[in-house]
Amino acid sequence: MRLFNAWEMGQDQTKQQIEKGLHLYQSNQTEKALQVWMRVLEKSADPAGRFRVLGCLITAHAEMGRYKDMLKAHHVMKLQRKFAVVQIDTARELEDPNYLTEGYLNLARSNEKLCEFQKTISYCKTCLNMQGTTVSLQLNGQVSLSMGNAFLGLSIFQKALECFEKALRYAHNNDDKMLECRVCCSLGNFYAQIKDYEKALFFPCKAAELVNDYGAGWSLKYRAMSQYHMAVAYRKLGRLADAMDCCEESMKIALQHGDRPLQALCLLCFADIHLSRRDVQTAFPRYDSAMSIMTEIGNRLGQIQVLLGVAKCWMIQKELDKALESIEKAQELAEGLGNKLGLLKLHCLCERIYRTKGLQRELRDHVVKFHECVEEMELYCGMCGESIGEKNNQLQALPCSHFFHLK
Repeated sequence: MRLFNAWEMGQDQTKQQIEKGLHLYQSNQTEKALQVWMRVLEKSADPAGRFRVLGCLITAHAEMGRYKDMLKAHHVMKLQRKFAVVQIDTARELEDPNYLTEGYLNLARSNEKLCEFQKTISYCKTCLNMQGTTVSLQLNGQVSLSMGNAFLGLSIFQKALECFEKALRYAHNNDDKMLECRVCCSLGNFYAQIKDYEKALFFPCKAAELVNDYGAGWSLKYRAMSQYHMAVAYRKLGRLADAMDCCEESMKIALQHGDRPLQALCLLCFADIHLSRRDVQTAFPRYDSAMSIMTEIGNRLGQIQVLLGVAKCWMIQKELDKALESIEKAQELAEGLGNKLGLLKLHCLCERIYRTKGLQRELRDHVVKFHECVEEMELYCGMCGESIGEKNNQLQALPCSHFFHLK
């Protein structure tokens, strides 16, 4: 009986320390929270408590993008993945499928942050195969969202849309407003990529409405992310003042909370806004700052976007050889990730450069590769046969997740 009581005290102490860390984290005292959780991880003999504190560490590292000034943020992302692996080992020790499902979801998310999209999809499928438990059913929406983000990173648009719509159904069925908000942000990103800018704005606006209506107790990251995706859509629609306002609000929150990944995205957006104004001298340093952070955190997808912007800046300045240097670096990243849309954009820029240079053989080569990318991504309207994503057009999705021009 005494042993049982001692065990219970250990569990209570673990729970209290986890709650203490959460209070510190929510009060923006991230370093102190991490120290508390690491002490719990070192000293607690309670497997369930260790599992929970690992979940806290994974979430914190995912949202921070840095760990004091000692570690590079890319190492933090790898540390996040390490915690996820340890969490799965703890779940196996507990012999509880609910814990195991949550552990694999965290591992999927960790790989998503590191742009390891194939691994993300694999771990998500493992989660979905663990059916029948209450927790696994509750987590399926989050699993579908992570899988959709991974498919989008690989430019597999139909499967990405299927996953996002499935995640949205889970959110509606479970009245999960936070999940709905995150899905709306991802759908905004999805439609921005295939150039339906009306929907690219509609979905983050819907996310912002959810934050205003239900988000009094939510992390400010939800507001920041909705504002960032609104900024992207406004920029693409040519509403540059609105884009700047939204991006400034998002950046303000990102700086307050030390959210390095979001800071990098905002810097990229600022640079793109200045590029849209053809203010190359103001765009360049912002691209440089965005690239610096994205290199630290391992956001290779973001690096491709930065290099595309830099190449366009050089093209405006008629520095075509420098533009080709940026394109070459971006192409290496895009091929490594399997990001087909990035490759398509790069071939399009090369086509313009070689046409200007009058190099017909290189021009034909990139025209062919451009159309190969379009066919591989199935970016054709099923009704009119014209390509999708070439210019701003309203799109409509069928129940099978194929989409076509609304006109």
